[in-house]
Amino acid sequence: MKRTLLIGKDTHEVELLRQDGVATLIWNGVAQSLDILEVEPGSYSVIIEGKSVDVHLDAAKHPDPDIHAFRASLHDGAYEFALQDPRKALLAAAGAASASGGTLTAPMPGKVVKLLVKEGDPVTEGQPLLIMEAMKMQNELRVVSEGVVMKITTSEGATVETGSVLIMMGPKQA
Repeated sequence: MKRTLLIGKDTHEVELLRQDGVATLIWNGVAQSLDILEVEPGSYSVIIEGKSVDVHLDAAKHPDPDIHAFRASLHDGAYEFALQDPRKALLAAAGAASASGGTLTAPMPGKVVKLLVKEGDPVTEGQPLLIMEAMKMQNELRVVSEGVVMKITTSEGATVETGSVLIMMGPKQA
């Protein structure tokens, strides 16, 4: 499964594949074979490109429940990193509408399960606008700043494609 690896402000796309007893790490599109052996719970012996590295992993806390944070201890120090499902990042980025103007578009193909606002409704920052089902998951799409729902261009039960305009926003009326 693909994941977005967050190390400080840097992001990397990673995927770990196992097939017929062989592990392959795909790091930013480059495949590298590796051998991983769990020595004891949380401690691993990793051989990557002929080099051996002992790694101890501890879970860490992250404010976002969709991001899994870790602390890895290696021979040269400790590193903190986090893993995120890239689909969640895509939904978060595309699922936020600016109420000061603009549109809420579908971040991926899916079905509009429930509209949570009506045209003319004032909205506040972070308020959910609708619930969309995509890849068997229900996702709340939210507004990022206060304003007014100007036009709703979809309906409950509608199947939408990526980029479909769902709701048009406008500035808050005085």
